[in-house]
Amino acid sequence: MRRFLAAVTAVMALLPAAACSAGDADNAAPATKVSVGVIPIVDVAPIYLGKQKGFFSSRGIDLSLVAEQGGAPIVKGVLSGKYEFGFSNVTSLMAAQADGAPVKMVANGITSNGRQGRDFSAIAVDQHSPIRDASELAGKRVAVNTLKNLGDTTVRQSVRKAGGDPSRIEFVAMPFPDMPAALQGGTVDAAWVVEPTLSTTLTQGGRIIASNLVDTAPDMTVAAYFTDTGLIDKNPDLVKRFTAAIDESLGYADGHPEEVRDVVGTYTTITDVVRISMILPTWPTTVNRASLQRLAKLAEQDGIITGEPDLDALLPGTPPGS
Repeated sequence: MRRFLAAVTAVMALLPAAACSAGDADNAAPATKVSVGVIPIVDVAPIYLGKQKGFFSSRGIDLSLVAEQGGAPIVKGVLSGKYEFGFSNVTSLMAAQADGAPVKMVANGITSNGRQGRDFSAIAVDQHSPIRDASELAGKRVAVNTLKNLGDTTVRQSVRKAGGDPSRIEFVAMPFPDMPAALQGGTVDAAWVVEPTLSTTLTQGGRIIASNLVDTAPDMTVAAYFTDTGLIDKNPDLVKRFTAAIDESLGYADGHPEEVRDVVGTYTTITDVVRISMILPTWPTTVNRASLQRLAKLAEQDGIITGEPDLDALLPGTPPGS
């Protein structure tokens, strides 16, 4: 009887706590649904890892990731309200900002590792191509994911640095995953490829002839996460929570390269050989402003950006229009 009474007492003692927990769950605020436009390349591995690890859900964010071909359509998606946030190369963001679009970076996205010949981004040719260096791309067809953007400027800079004529390149737009086959089939003479497409190209016999990001600026900030300044004004708390989750994701990715390799295989189709051989970038939480200034000058020189972007207003941590 004593054992029975003790058990009943223990159960009764747990009931208030259980009721309280149930009430707390019922009263908990629902997670905020957030859509982010991304590109299915190694660059966005941190945000996929962050979603897996709960860095967003722990901050009350129900994250949805939507793949696009390049930064330009993602900028349009954010400005139209299709996405709350987006991932875009910095050329697209600077061009949009220079044109008066209300875009604002909220976190760094990805940075070149700065290693010539061993960066995650490169200009590649087929193994049978007679092209030996970037100077020979004048008059040739070069694949990039989107026209009049980061690929154009950085490829031209590699050609310029090698002593060639960058004005004579014919750029061809195509998705990154289509580029290895285009090189093998002779549809294009060269391609700007980033991981995991770079390793796919190399495993199929392709050759690197230049590291275009390294040729453009040391430790170049390549892309960033951004939003519309209207969202910052309307919901600064959401922007703050999203930025904190991204920063945690970037730090985690930098410290766990093997998990990066694994997660890339969840949103792209890659072989084990490619997964193991991928060249990884770096994911610092800070933007390299000097590299953006350099890139902006080159983009303006190449006619990709009209007008000078206001980096004070565009970069994270500064109020819009300051």
